[in-house]
Amino acid sequence: MIDHVSVPVSDLQKSADFYTKILDPLGLSPLTKRPTTWGFGKRYPEFWLNVREGLLRAPDISGHHICLRGPSIQSIENFYRMALESGGTCGGEPGERQGAMTLYFGAFILDPDGNRIEAVTFPPKTDFQKPTGITVFPKN
Repeated sequence: MIDHVSVPVSDLQKSADFYTKILDPLGLSPLTKRPTTWGFGKRYPEFWLNVREGLLRAPDISGHHICLRGPSIQSIENFYRMALESGGTCGGEPGERQGAMTLYFGAFILDPDGNRIEAVTFPPKTDFQKPTGITVFPKN
């Protein structure tokens, strides 16, 4: 299992302000503040910002993203809204998505440094707008 993740940022205070706003709807808050790094979490720092001098914006085609879980559809919508209001850009509007094994509700944003962050929740099937057609893969 993954214990924690970190993303590089070019301006620690600007990024800390951004992430403080967008992670709040997901239940994450700043727990550790140091001169070159901030850690966010619920009880333990799970998501870290690490300042990197001279960092260039991540290319849109990097292929990486970090996915964080939220407690509800509303939390995902609030994460996305706060990101756009705070200087992030859309990487994928909030909505229903078909994952590898289940349907979920998620949204993607790009932070000011181009880090692609997804927020997801897995609501009951009855909370979705349309029939899902979920395929369950057979176990071999």
